[in-house]
Amino acid sequence: MAASSRAQVLSLYRAMLRESKRFSAYNYRRIRDAFRENKNVKDPVEIQTLVNKAKRDLGVIRRQVHIGQLYSTDKLIIENRDMPRT
Repeated sequence: MAASSRAQVLSLYRAMLRESKRFSAYNYRRIRDAFRENKNVKDPVEIQTLVNKAKRDLGVIRRQVHIGQLYSTDKLIIENRDMPRT
């Protein structure tokens, strides 16, 4: 993988992890597993295809974060982990 390509992929990976942590319903392990699964891809065309797909996925995550912030609700009592259990 070319250096610029590697830097682009790493930057995209970090951005996806950062955004996914802001979206509580998203499992960031899916991102990690997908990137690890494709880490040995050498074909530049396939790499670019995967990068484009990841960019689309990042856009989806960002939209979901934004929508989640617009329509946020208070946690239910059963979701509150700070309360002591009886």
